Amino acid sequence: MTLAQLHYTSAPPGPDGSGFRFTAVSAGVPQGLLREAEQLIGYEPPRDCPARPDAEQLKGFPKAFSFSELSDGGRLLSRTVYIGADYSGRWGNFHAHAVHLPSGTRLPDGALPITAWESPRWADATPPDGRPVPVDRIEPSGVLRKEALVAFAVSRAGWLAPFFADLRAVAADPGAGQLVVVEHDSGDVAQWIALACAVLPREQAHRLTFTTYTRRPQQARQQIVGALPSSESVAHDHRYRVHDCTGQQPSGPVADTWADVCARIWRAGRTELFHNDPEDLGRLAVTALTAGIELRADARATAARWAAERAGALSDETLTALVAGLCGGPLPAPGAVADEAEQAALAALLARLDGQVPTVVSAPLAARVLASAVLGRGPVPALRAGSLTPRAHDELARDLAPTLRAGLADPQEPPAGRPLALLRVADLLDIDCQDQLPDLAGRLARELVSEPADPAAADGDGNRSRNLRAPGRPGPDQQPRAGGDPLPAPPPYSPRVPGRPEPAAPRPGGDRPAMGCPPALLDAVHAHPGLRVALFGSLNALAVAEPTAVARVLTGSGLPVAMHPGFPHLRMCVTPARSGDRLARFHEVVRTAGVSPHADPTVLRTALQLTWPGELPTGQEASLLLNELGSDTHRAAGTRDLLIEAALAAPRDDRDVPALAVDLLRCFNTELRPGQRAALLLLEFSGLLGTEGEGEEWVRRVLNLRDGAAEPVPDPVVDRAFRVLARRLLDGVVPENELYALARSGEPGLLAAYERAGRSDRVGDRLRTAPAYVAARFCDWSAFPGTHPAWDETRTALLTKVLRPIVRVLPAEDLTEVEAALGRAGGGKLDAYRAWNRPGALGRLAGRLSGRGRRPDQPGVWSGDLEPPSGGGRR
Repeated sequence: MTLAQLHYTSAPPGPDGSGFRFTAVSAGVPQGLLREAEQLIGYEPPRDCPARPDAEQLKGFPKAFSFSELSDGGRLLSRTVYIGADYSGRWGNFHAHAVHLPSGTRLPDGALPITAWESPRWADATPPDGRPVPVDRIEPSGVLRKEALVAFAVSRAGWLAPFFADLRAVAADPGAGQLVVVEHDSGDVAQWIALACAVLPREQAHRLTFTTYTRRPQQARQQIVGALPSSESVAHDHRYRVHDCTGQQPSGPVADTWADVCARIWRAGRTELFHNDPEDLGRLAVTALTAGIELRADARATAARWAAERAGALSDETLTALVAGLCGGPLPAPGAVADEAEQAALAALLARLDGQVPTVVSAPLAARVLASAVLGRGPVPALRAGSLTPRAHDELARDLAPTLRAGLADPQEPPAGRPLALLRVADLLDIDCQDQLPDLAGRLARELVSEPADPAAADGDGNRSRNLRAPGRPGPDQQPRAGGDPLPAPPPYSPRVPGRPEPAAPRPGGDRPAMGCPPALLDAVHAHPGLRVALFGSLNALAVAEPTAVARVLTGSGLPVAMHPGFPHLRMCVTPARSGDRLARFHEVVRTAGVSPHADPTVLRTALQLTWPGELPTGQEASLLLNELGSDTHRAAGTRDLLIEAALAAPRDDRDVPALAVDLLRCFNTELRPGQRAALLLLEFSGLLGTEGEGEEWVRRVLNLRDGAAEPVPDPVVDRAFRVLARRLLDGVVPENELYALARSGEPGLLAAYERAGRSDRVGDRLRTAPAYVAARFCDWSAFPGTHPAWDETRTALLTKVLRPIVRVLPAEDLTEVEAALGRAGGGKLDAYRAWNRPGALGRLAGRLSGRGRRPDQPGVWSGDLEPPSGGGRR
């Protein structure tokens, strides 16, 4: 087709006037187009150019080569040059030559507008006859050849990526502003435009508007605007993206990966790579890598992801070249953090290729992924034995051995995480790390057993933050040792302290779910015999020191303890006990150990802690444990104090404790502390009260045993003895010397126990049904007034609060029997009873019996013959 042309300059007077006007226009061009074109093809010379240039100087003036959009959707491609003086000699004339491309049309042969830069078709003057010479195509000048553009790109290397990043934004969104390029020469701006058109998709390149020069960038309407340093500045106007190529190069990387890839391709001179959909970053990055162009980590990641999605459609040759490109960059320095996105993408590509393509194709990628993960502290892949060629295997073993060994020994790494993965790599590469397994196993064991520092603190992967050392656990000088050796000094058994609450510890096989072992650890234990033996030894040592903590974590965890003999303590902690009865459960736990407590007494200690975690055996259980296993075994196991504590801290309703005390006194007679001996003797005597072996002087013996020890007797023991003694003093007829000893002692605890027993339902029921018992209690509670204030308060309270309400409601026949019994007792007891039971007489009698109202010099008055027996003996 013939292109419509326009010529515009300052011309002599003619039919269309004088001055600047269109001097030649193709037929059929409408006036509206001319008016719009006139606003686009103007020219102002640079401020710093000569005002009256000669012919040579005119050649140095910038050329305004523009491609502009018109309101009707068409385009105007124009070239404007400065020509000096006009026909009248006035300076400032220019000549513009333009062609019009109607909407929907392009240059002939699909040529890009920028290719017309300095084409021989452009005229510097109006045709002599005023008629444009018909033009059906605009041949390129050859100025923008590939070699020249590549050399230009290399010279502008620092500006390439930032320019392409802004170009992409401007080309994609008309509202993203304008891109201003500042150069000393408008021809350099044309080269920038040529670079831009090469990287854009073809359609966008045809629509890209530009001008190679303007003195006023603010008035330009094109997307890319060329300017000189002397042009008006727009550097501080946010509407413009300014690239001043006459100053200092930009510093720092560009975030836009596509722009960086395009810049690298231009610098490498491989512009043919833009021919296949340059907008597809993945494809572009893959083609660049296969062409041997080194790319950034983010671009390599993009290429790897793109290839992983299409691996089945790529040839082995392409994959080989791609893998070579992906693996061509330097490996991270040991300890440096590798790019996570690149590592993940390479690992995904490897997973797609490994085993699906020849090993010679995928092996370099496998070696790269593995080396980067080990050196760069990234996720370690699980490779097959056949993923590496022999050469790659040997090279990796040589290069990675120091880092692998250092990683296994790194105390900052959670041992169940990266170190286990590194151990798997060491096995794959046949790197000997046996000497490091004991230390790794010790850290694994301590992490497994330790409680979380904060139960609510967890990462997105569900991993717990753990304390590596909790109170009571081995410190740096007490590391668990491999092979099942116990800790140097396991702490003694620490049963529950009476009166102090203890945290509830779940029993093996209880309702609380076990924390368990991480799957990676279980896999490593099954796959690595050396680690398995070392770990079991460390856990066994911890189980000796803290069996309940180990059982809490590992019961039912699936640790394959059956794969090796030995490790009895670990076996007891790992295997759930199913029996409900505690003694049966204890024997089941001991059988699980596979070792007799007589052969290894520490097994007894562990079994006891697992069966009674945080609590004590009952009296019956403790007696059976002592008599079944023998004192020597308990002594060697360090569980003697547990049995003693079971007796001293037993609840008062445990009837088997006195028998346990007898056994303990018999078995450990020479080993008891004074306080323990006194307490056990007190428990033993408590069991004798009310039997043929009780003897005499009960109160004195109880108080002497309590007060005669060099150290305090535990309160539970004293309370039990007082309670049993109080009940014995309320059983039937009591020897007067025992009652007098009680009254004279004034012991608050004993009197309180006596009053509680007197107020009990047991005593109340007997008082309501046995008149003789009423008479006996009246005799007791009215005896020895004034002996001690505490006794007076106790007996008075029992007379008034317990006995009197019952006596008032007794049947007449029962009251008769009460008086008969008191009459037989003699000593004025019947008269005292009648005076006490007379209505209104209780207060007076109570005062008289307690000594209230007596003169200070008056000796104590006894009721009848009720006076203290001489010498404290029986009367």
